[in-house]
Amino acid sequence: MAREELTRLTGNGNGECGQDDCPNVYRTASGSFVVQGDVSQAFQPPEGEGLVEIPEETLREAIRALGW
Repeated sequence: MAREELTRLTGNGNGECGQDDCPNVYRTASGSFVVQGDVSQAFQPPEGEGLVEIPEETLREAIRALGW
């Protein structure tokens, strides 16, 4: 899936971490969410999964964008 196929709910840049444009929350066409953020080392996730950390304000911004 390409980023262009997602609805961006947060941020206003190009979606590249390391260029002052993280974290972000996106919504897929099927209604699920994709989260972009700094990799977290909180625990070792199962193979094929990853952990990212995003601030509370980013989730609140995504919720406002959805009108919830």
